[in-house]
Amino acid sequence: MFTKDPIVNLENFDKQRVYWGYYLGFSSFDFKTDFKTNTGPPIEVKGNSGFNVGLVGVLRLQEYIELRFEPGLYYASRTINYLQFDNERDGVREVKATYIDFPLIVKFSSLRTGNVRPYLLGGVSTTLNLSSNSKSKDDNLQQKFRVKPTTQNYTMGFGIDLYFEYFKFSPSIRGVFGFNDELIRDTDPNSPWTGNIESLKTRALLINFTFH
Repeated sequence: MFTKDPIVNLENFDKQRVYWGYYLGFSSFDFKTDFKTNTGPPIEVKGNSGFNVGLVGVLRLQEYIELRFEPGLYYASRTINYLQFDNERDGVREVKATYIDFPLIVKFSSLRTGNVRPYLLGGVSTTLNLSSNSKSKDDNLQQKFRVKPTTQNYTMGFGIDLYFEYFKFSPSIRGVFGFNDELIRDTDPNSPWTGNIESLKTRALLINFTFH
């Protein structure tokens, strides 16, 4: 594949108007936290590793541009540490999430060289959180951390297409950035868990391995 004059695999693959695929990958989700005041109790958010799977539908708009729909299932978790508490029951919140993501992506490919073709991508998505606890009447006083069930994000990334004899393999690295505040605040406006938080927005790093 990387020799000076490689055998060109799947020479006409990218001439298809429509084609399909699937992806597997790893992810690390985090929260971007903004505070109302800098004098409030300190909070640390730690992102944990998760994984994701999904399908890919591709519409080729022209030689170098594709429109892609990549619905997927993401399993993620974060650990939030409230440092003002001495006991773990009050000071630690494990925020687990099962996301169904509906991203619409535009892919910009370079000129193909042999069996290699780098690309950039960007797009927007709507994400459903099946583990949001949004309908729960309990809050952090009962150890229930709540977020909104739907969020909107934008995605940016890069990758490379590798053409093998029978399939195209496309690894990519992507950043996901939430548009909107996801936090559902506690009933008490002075809650030590949510009272000083201005906004809580998703941040994520994705490593996807796509097969066509």
